[in-house]
Amino acid sequence: MDLSDTPEDAEFRARLREWLGKALPTLPPKPSPDDWPGRRAYDLGWQRTLYDAGYGEVHWGTSPTVRLIFLEETEKAGAPYVGANFVGLLHAGPTIAAEGTAGQRERWLPPILRGEEVWCQGFSEPDAGSDLASLRTRAWREGDGDDGNYVVSGSKIWTSHAEVADWCELLVRTDPDAPKHRGITWLAMPMDAPGITVRPLRTLAGSAEFAEVFLDEVRVPVANRVGDENDGWRVTMVTLSFERGTAFVGEVVACRRVLGELALEARRNGRWDDPALRRRLGLLNAEFRALWRLTQWNVSEAASGHSGRSGHSGRSGHSGRGVPGIGGSVFKLRYSHARQELYDTAADVLGDAGLDLDRPWVLDRLSSLSYTIAAGTSQIQRNIVAERILGLPKGR
Repeated sequence: MDLSDTPEDAEFRARLREWLGKALPTLPPKPSPDDWPGRRAYDLGWQRTLYDAGYGEVHWGTSPTVRLIFLEETEKAGAPYVGANFVGLLHAGPTIAAEGTAGQRERWLPPILRGEEVWCQGFSEPDAGSDLASLRTRAWREGDGDDGNYVVSGSKIWTSHAEVADWCELLVRTDPDAPKHRGITWLAMPMDAPGITVRPLRTLAGSAEFAEVFLDEVRVPVANRVGDENDGWRVTMVTLSFERGTAFVGEVVACRRVLGELALEARRNGRWDDPALRRRLGLLNAEFRALWRLTQWNVSEAASGHSGRSGHSGRSGHSGRGVPGIGGSVFKLRYSHARQELYDTAADVLGDAGLDLDRPWVLDRLSSLSYTIAAGTSQIQRNIVAERILGLPKGR
């Protein structure tokens, strides 16, 4: 597979670089990390700037090559990331594009792309994290047909940006008597509906981008269901494929940038004289270069419709095209550990300063600890690789 730029790709890259050079100096100052309304406005403002410039649909409306060039160039230029709306742009939006009806795509996708609405993810529960299919949040029908509602009660945890979200991609159990993977439904829940309580959670790094969400007989229109009732697990696999297969792409570029900065810092403070440290930096450089190539391969395979054994067939006729396959689990598994190794190395480069929370990379090291848990634990990814790629029998 030839992963080099075509003349058209090179022209797009050059045009994007030129535009970024003009657009980025016009951005307002970033708000305080604790100012969530301000961060929401800043992130949505950047998305609107992208939309107005013709780059709004890059996350799911363009070729994989263009998408990767966009992520690579914006990260290199220091442009804002998707921020508070990463669930809408990287998880919910692509899922609706692949699985939603024409009416659902028309209702939800344009506001995401225009930077008008923020989404959060209501998947994990206190007793259903890695074993997501064990979720207990219940939903039962009220009324008949598509004019009725689902009445939802239960709780969710680790709900990213729930405090500023307009919508939630929500998993509920609609058939408690079915096998646990077959009684789940995927809903789009408006976050201003009566009966929703959001309680922020503070992380080890001191941030509060996660929350607990409590649902007390919240009514969600049946028309907000994506996919069929009790077919939510299949739709969820589409969401998780995007989360593991493409949502971390920009972060790989960021890690490669950090690696270069670490090498410069090591030369500045004398740590470069340590051959063991130089060896670690060299291995990490090879690691992230390989992860970038794996990302290119995964995205290209998804675009071709050959995304592995776990192929998806969306109701909108996409037949898996554009949906990352199980190669995303290979990427997620190795990336999570490589990121932790990168910031452990950063601590060695900094020495005693590695305990100073005001220094670069220190808070990133704390947040990196979560990467082997977030978006599916490393244990879950190993099981997926063993069963779906290597064909090994399921563990008991």
